[in-house]
Amino acid sequence: MNPATDRKFSRQVLNLLHLLEVIGLVLITLATVVAAGFELGVMVAARTVTLADLLLLFLYLEVLAMVGVYFRSGQLPVRFPIYIAIVALARYLVLDMKSLELWRIVGVTASMLLLAVTVLAIRYGHTRFPYDEQMKDRDSQR
Repeated sequence: MNPATDRKFSRQVLNLLHLLEVIGLVLITLATVVAAGFELGVMVAARTVTLADLLLLFLYLEVLAMVGVYFRSGQLPVRFPIYIAIVALARYLVLDMKSLELWRIVGVTASMLLLAVTVLAIRYGHTRFPYDEQMKDRDSQR
């Protein structure tokens, strides 16, 4: 194959992958909205709102924010899944605290601390060692 045909094929594959990516993000968004709706229905039926309910809604909100950031910028900051993991661990801790052994509680809280330190390290790295604009431009042309 010649270079022009290779570039055309590569462009078609990239377009197909982008389309699949958009479809996946739309499905994630719809599933998240449906799940949040179900959770709101449970809260209305129970006529009460607990901290666990709020944390679950916050998880859904973080997923929607992550999808929104991806649609706006075309990039997924690694911090968002870490934030979601921290909130998920907090929810687990809140829901099961009475039945958890001490060492499991320590493990979960240590995991949350490790994730929080990871976010701080990533943020520090981004401010201390910012990406080179030329590198971004070169990567976006690929």
